[in-house]
Amino acid sequence: MIIYNVTINIDDSVHEQWLNWMQHKHIADVLATGKFTGARMVKVLVEEQMGGQTYSIQYTAENHDLLKRYYAEDAPRLREEGIRLFGDKMLAFRTELEHISDHSII
Repeated sequence: MIIYNVTINIDDSVHEQWLNWMQHKHIADVLATGKFTGARMVKVLVEEQMGGQTYSIQYTAENHDLLKRYYAEDAPRLREEGIRLFGDKMLAFRTELEHISDHSII
C-alpha cells in the first residue's frame, strides 16, 4: 500500500473556508478519481513559526502505479482549484510513503 501524504499550512484568514472545502469537496474529488481507497485528515499540533494552521491529508493507494496515474491524469486539475481559491494563503508539500506494517496493543 502507498500513502500519498499532502501537508498543508493554511493562513488563518481563510482557514474555515479552506477546511470546509477540503472536508466537503476536495477530498471527495480526489477519491472520486478511483485511484485511492481512502483518506485520513489530521491536524498537526505543532505550532509553525510562519503561523496559520497545518494539516496532513493521507490518501491510500493500492500501488505506486495508481499514484503515478493520479499525477498524470488528475493532480494538475485538482491542484489548480486550490490555487485558484486560496493562492498564496496555502502552502503544500507532498510525500510518498510505503506502508510496511501495522502494530497494536492487544
